[in-house]
Amino acid sequence: MDRFDAMRVFTRVVERRSFTLAAQDTGLPRSTVTDAIKQLETRLGVRLLQRTTRHVSPTLDGEAYYRRCLVLMADLEEAEAAFAGAKPKGLLHVEVQGTLARHFLLPSLPGFFEQYPDIELFMSESDRWVDVVREGVDCVVRYGQLPDSDMVARRVATLERITCAAPSYLKRFGTPTDFTKLDSHRMVGIRLSSTSALTPLQFVKDGTQHIVMLPTTMSVTGPESYLPAVRLGFGIAQLPYFHIQDDLKSGALVPLIEKYPPPTAPVSLLYPRNRQLSPRVRVFLDWAQQEFSRRADSMNRNITQL
Repeated sequence: MDRFDAMRVFTRVVERRSFTLAAQDTGLPRSTVTDAIKQLETRLGVRLLQRTTRHVSPTLDGEAYYRRCLVLMADLEEAEAAFAGAKPKGLLHVEVQGTLARHFLLPSLPGFFEQYPDIELFMSESDRWVDVVREGVDCVVRYGQLPDSDMVARRVATLERITCAAPSYLKRFGTPTDFTKLDSHRMVGIRLSSTSALTPLQFVKDGTQHIVMLPTTMSVTGPESYLPAVRLGFGIAQLPYFHIQDDLKSGALVPLIEKYPPPTAPVSLLYPRNRQLSPRVRVFLDWAQQEFSRRADSMNRNITQL
């Protein structure tokens, strides 16, 4: 195994904190990965990794060498691609909320693969906040306000949200006309995966955001369960317009309190600040930004908030 291949193996072990997972990612036998790290440590004359039965982590020397490896590998990959005229290739791991993937990314992916046939896309779906380095994720697509982090966030769209409820709910509880008159109403709760905290309803009046917390009959953590619960009449909800366009047109859901809409929500692409981006990550980021920008207008009714 040459030096650059050994570097690639080493960086994957550091990021995955596991010889076994690094072997799976690189398609190599675990014994080959172990031998490559041993040979690397022998050649450098330092210990790069701390090993226990449950955990692998870089030493101080290993952390420093890992950062140098990222820069060197990215430079090599970019130089080879530039001189050979080669297109980006390799495995690309993207973490995305499933609703965004289905509405914004999947419809145009055939065109992406026509342009970059040697990229293998692994698209994992969740709403949780991932550790991109440890879990081997190249970039993340997220909807909504972002927590503080050391990630680079590139905003690619601003999406309108709608307050709504099912006709069956309104038949039982009445149709509210103002957010100050919701005392007798209920909401379908959406909970943060990280803390299980309920997300309140939000309304914007004269540029000021007002928070309303209602009792819940049912609460969920994912958008795929949230929308069916709203359709079944369990309460009032606030959903992105693109997700419920068909329900609003068919009358399955009814818009409420439209004079005071919820604040708009951003969509962001995130990636590690201290990692040199490979060509395949850069082309995906640029493509995804273009797709969100192209589709965002048709996914909103009439955004006035930014």
